[in-house]
Amino acid sequence: MSLETTTDDKQRPAVLRLAARFPATLIFIGVILVVGVVSQGLWRPFSDSALFDAFAYGLPALEEGRWWTPITGTFLVVQPWVYIPTILGFWGMAYLEHRRGWRVALLYYWIGQLFAVLGSALVLTGARALPWPWAQHLAESLDVGASGGTMACIAAAVGLFAAPWRQRAWFIVLGFAAISLLYLGTLADLEHALAILLVLAVDRSLRVQRTTVHEQRLLAVSIVLALGVTQLIVMLIPTNGPFGQTELWLETALPDVLFDTAVILAIAFGLWRGRRWAWIIALLLATLNIVIGGLTLALRVLFLVWPEEAEGISTGDLDVTTAAGFLWFGYLIFLIATRAAFRRWRRARRLGGDAVTADEVKQVIRQDGAGTLSWMTTWPGMDYLRTREGVVPFQLHAGVAIALADPLGPPEGHAASVREFITAAEERAVTPCFFSASERTRELLPDGWHSLTVADDTIVDLAGLTFQGKAWARVRQSFSRAEREGVTFRLTTLGDVTWGTRQQLRAISESWVGDKGLPEMRFTLGTLQEAEDPEVRLALAISPDGDVDGLLSWLPVYGPGGTVTGWTLDLMRRRDGGFAAVMEFLIGSSAKAFSDEGASILSLSGAPLAHEASASEGAIASILSRLGGMLEPVYGFRSLHQFKKKFNPRYEPIYLLYRDEGDLARIGRGLTHAFLPDATLRQLTAAGADLIRR
Repeated sequence: MSLETTTDDKQRPAVLRLAARFPATLIFIGVILVVGVVSQGLWRPFSDSALFDAFAYGLPALEEGRWWTPITGTFLVVQPWVYIPTILGFWGMAYLEHRRGWRVALLYYWIGQLFAVLGSALVLTGARALPWPWAQHLAESLDVGASGGTMACIAAAVGLFAAPWRQRAWFIVLGFAAISLLYLGTLADLEHALAILLVLAVDRSLRVQRTTVHEQRLLAVSIVLALGVTQLIVMLIPTNGPFGQTELWLETALPDVLFDTAVILAIAFGLWRGRRWAWIIALLLATLNIVIGGLTLALRVLFLVWPEEAEGISTGDLDVTTAAGFLWFGYLIFLIATRAAFRRWRRARRLGGDAVTADEVKQVIRQDGAGTLSWMTTWPGMDYLRTREGVVPFQLHAGVAIALADPLGPPEGHAASVREFITAAEERAVTPCFFSASERTRELLPDGWHSLTVADDTIVDLAGLTFQGKAWARVRQSFSRAEREGVTFRLTTLGDVTWGTRQQLRAISESWVGDKGLPEMRFTLGTLQEAEDPEVRLALAISPDGDVDGLLSWLPVYGPGGTVTGWTLDLMRRRDGGFAAVMEFLIGSSAKAFSDEGASILSLSGAPLAHEASASEGAIASILSRLGGMLEPVYGFRSLHQFKKKFNPRYEPIYLLYRDEGDLARIGRGLTHAFLPDATLRQLTAAGADLIRR
C-alpha cells in the first residue's frame, strides 16, 4: 500500500505535490492574492482606499467597536510592493508546516497574529497616557498585513533549527526586531517584536549558556560588529523610532561613532580568539554606551516634560544614542552570561596538560591497540593531549587543532578523550577537528557535529589469501614476470640495509619529489625520515644487478597486548626504467610474507581527495571531489586509488569531523599547513595558477 502511495505521489504534477506538502501556507498566500485582486491592492495602495478604515486593525478600530479588523486586516496589504516581502515571509510557516504539520503551523500563525495586534493595542493604551509622541502617534495609527503571524512562525521555525544554527538564527531574528523597533518604530515593528517575544517565551529554545564556547565567541563577535555597522548606517539614514525623529547627523555624533567603531574593530579579533582583555574592553564599551544612552534618555524626558527648554536644540543625536544604549544593554547581558568563554590572555601554543613523548605514545599503542593510521601519530611534528583515559595526537596549524586518526588508549575511554580534546581546544580559542578518523570516533561526537568522507581506507584481509581466481590475475602475472626477469623480494628495515642501498632509496625518493611543483606532502604521508623507525618495515624489489627497482614502507598495526595484527602501507616509490609491475609485485609479496607471519589485515591506506562523493553527501563533498580531480596531475591520488582496486580490498570510510560549516575555511587552511609545511608562498601561488589554468 505504501509503495503504491509513493508511486502515485511521484506521478502527480509538481504543483499538486507542493500543495500536498504545504496546504495551509499555499491557501493563505492564495487568499491574500485573491483579496489583493478584489480590493485592487495588488496595483493600488490600499491605504488610500475608502475601505481602509473599515478593515484595518489598530487601537482606534478596536475602540470604535470594529472587532473584526484583526481578521480582515490580516489578508490585506498596505502597498503593492509589500506583497513581495509578505509572501516571502511565509517561509517560516511553510517550514513549520513541513516539520510539525499544518495544524501546528496555523495555531502558531493565528495566536501570533492576534497577540501582535491586540498586544500592540494594549501596550499603546497605557503608553499614550505618557508625554510620549511616538506612543501617541501609534495609538492613532491603523495597519493591515499578515506579518505579525508570519514573524511568529519564523520564530517558531528558528526554534526547530539544529544547533548551532538555532542560536545564530535567533540572534538574527531578535536583532532585526530590536533594530526595526528602535530605529524605525512603526506599528508593524511593534507587532513583530511582540510576536517574536511571545514565541521566545513559549519556545524557550534560546539558551546561550548551553551552547559551545566557540559558538558563544562567534555570537559575541557577530553582535558587536552588527552594532558597529548599525551605528554607522543610522548616521546616514534618518530614523523615526520611539525616542524621536532624526535627520542626517554627521557632525554631532561622528566622534562618538568613530570611537566606537575603532574600538569595535580592535576587540572583535580578540573576542574571536577568546581573549580576556577583549571581553573586558567590550564590557567597558557597552557600559559606556549604556551610561550615555541613559543620560540622553533623561534629557529626552526632560525635553518632553518641559518642551520650552528644548527650543532650538537638535535632539537627533540624542534619540539615536538612546536607542543604541538599549542595544548595548542587551549586549552587556550577553557578555556577562558568556563570560566563561573569554579566559585566554595570550595566544595558545599548545592545548595544555602534561607533556607526552612519542615513545609514550608508542607504548600506549602497543598496550591498548589502535587503528590502521595510528602509527602515523608517532611521527615528528605531532603534539599530544593527555586525557584522563588516553592520549589525543594532534597538530596545531593556523588556529586549528587537527586531531589525527582516533584517540589512543582503552576503547572505553575514547568518548571522554574526544570531549576533553574539544573542550581544551575551545578554551584556548582554537578550532578543533578530527582528520582521518574512523566511524568509531564519528559515533562519539557531540550533538551537532558534522562529518565529511575524505578518503576510503582500503583493507585487504590476509586470512586464507591464495591469489587464486580471475580477480588476482594481475598480481599473479607480476610474480611470474619478476621470476622471469630475476627480480627478488626483500623484507627488511631501513636500519638493516647497506649504505649503498640507502643511497639508492634516497635517490629514488628525491627523483620522485623533483617531478612535483610542490614539495613532498607530510602529515599522513611519510618520507624516508619516518621510515627510520626500526618498527617500520621496508619492502624492496631488487634487480639481478642489485639495483632497487621499487620500495614500500609498512607501518605496524597493533592489537591489544602488543600483538601486531596488520600493516599499513605508507611510502611507495619506484625507479624510472625499472621493473614495470614492481608495485603489484611488492604489495602481493608483502601480503604473502605478512600472512605467513600471522597478520590478519593489510591496509593500503587511503588516498587523500580520492573519494568520489555521491549526491547525498552534499556540496562540500562534491567540491572536495573536484579538487581531487584538479590535483590529480600533481599528486596522482585518484590513479593511486584505482591502482589499489587490483588487490580486491574492502573499504572503510575515513572522515573529517568538524563542528559546522563555518569552520571549514579555517580547517582547510590548517590542513594546507599540515600537509605542506615546507611549501613557500611562491610554490603555492604557482600551483594555484596552474590549477586555474586547467
